Amino acid sequence: MTSSEYKSGFVSIIGRPNVGKSTFLNRVIGQKIAIMSDKPQTTRNKIQGVLTTDDSQTIFIDTPGIHKPKHKLGDFMMKVAQNTLREVDLIMFMINAEEGYGRGDEFIIEKLKEINTPVFLVINKIDQLHPDQLFPLIEKYKELYPFKEVVPISALQGNNVETLLTQINGYLPEGPQYYPADQVTDHPERFIISELVREKVLHLTREEIPHSVAVVIDAIERREENGSVYVAATVIVERDSQKGIVIGKQGKMLKEVGQRARVDIEALLGSKVFLELWVKVQKDWRNKMNQLRDYGFREDEY
Repeated sequence: MTSSEYKSGFVSIIGRPNVGKSTFLNRVIGQKIAIMSDKPQTTRNKIQGVLTTDDSQTIFIDTPGIHKPKHKLGDFMMKVAQNTLREVDLIMFMINAEEGYGRGDEFIIEKLKEINTPVFLVINKIDQLHPDQLFPLIEKYKELYPFKEVVPISALQGNNVETLLTQINGYLPEGPQYYPADQVTDHPERFIISELVREKVLHLTREEIPHSVAVVIDAIERREENGSVYVAATVIVERDSQKGIVIGKQGKMLKEVGQRARVDIEALLGSKVFLELWVKVQKDWRNKMNQLRDYGFREDEY
């Protein structure tokens, strides 16, 4: 194969909140780079996952679920999602087969009509749907937009994911290998670690702490004497009551967050990890631009 035959391109994954975008990304990349939660709005920044094969490199961009913003953080997330539509070679519009068509999809489809990028309709969670219900769902969406391909999958179980990757490959242009073959994301370790901690807070606190939580990594130190890594992080919440919930009775909740996050961080770094967590209240931080920037939400990067 000559270098001119190598294919590469950028693929944006868009869709309403909680349709399985991060689950798909983690499956195709083969390790955890996007956090997963059953709450909407888990993904706040663009997360690039890099899939490299012998003949191609696909860079997936997992965007925040498109929704009506309720605060400045929401505005930021919407700009991130919409800006990617013009920057990529292909768009995967992912829907949840269980939920079917919704008003959020109508909003997304209107945005798609404004651009010329090829769009795939990817129907996720087909393992939750009877096959007889799938065809009417496909017809409904095809009436609304001329999708280049329609691919039903289960990102969780892996059904039809390889077929989807093959079809994506057919739409990639010839191009260079942008990243080294062993690189799976363009985000630094610090970002991934903060996301892993935030995921555990979301999982363990359930409804009590919705999305008023951010995680800031204060220090990462590699200790040469035993090869371990020391990580210090601060969990940011908006109210004193939330701080109490995250810490838990006698510190039990924060300890559990730390134990679960440490397992994932050790898998990421391949080293023994000592993780130290604190909790801090920053009232109404999601509406304050200076604090949004401090916590990594920078509009100028998009």
